[in-house]
Amino acid sequence: MFKRIENYFNKKNLKDEKYLYLFEKPCCEEYVCFDCETTGLNPKKDDIISIGAVIIKGNSILSSKKFVKYIKPKTKLQEEAIKVHHIRECDLEEAEDIDKVINEFLEFIGNRKLVGYFLEFDLAMINKYLKPKIGIKLPNKAYEVSAIYHDWKIEKIPQSNIDLRFDTIMKELQIPPMGKHDAYNDAIMTAMMFIKLKNQPKVRIK
Repeated sequence: MFKRIENYFNKKNLKDEKYLYLFEKPCCEEYVCFDCETTGLNPKKDDIISIGAVIIKGNSILSSKKFVKYIKPKTKLQEEAIKVHHIRECDLEEAEDIDKVINEFLEFIGNRKLVGYFLEFDLAMINKYLKPKIGIKLPNKAYEVSAIYHDWKIEKIPQSNIDLRFDTIMKELQIPPMGKHDAYNDAIMTAMMFIKLKNQPKVRIK
């Protein structure tokens, strides 16, 4: 109920009707799993430097329909962030403008449901650019993989402390590791987590 009210007011703030498709009812079997790499961890101050995304259809990852973009930031890359994702300012000299990339990202995700790990942060980063541009936050339904994992584990081991670290979830679900802190690789691994979890007994993805 709250989500419907929130979407109603969100839709009223839309500046351009060509983006009305974002509010259409999504296909139940398609999702977009995405990840962002950034200059730092503060959505208000930091910028996106790369976005990686894949489409999930049923139990398949459509890796041929991938979205991989590098963006030239307006803020300086923080040293701690570089240690994580290994992207330097010199690597972004040929990167694209965020305004162009956001347009392409919206076209890629359409009205599909969204999936991610630490998704609240990634959504905050996208919305930072989206709201001034078209007046709204992303209205797409979103699924946080660590929350789904937590609910699945707590059913099996009530009253326990659940380790929600990325590596722990990967190991528990027996998913082969790829290179981490690359937006596209992280999106692929998170998509594999999501598919594995949604096929577990008692897990219901609505």
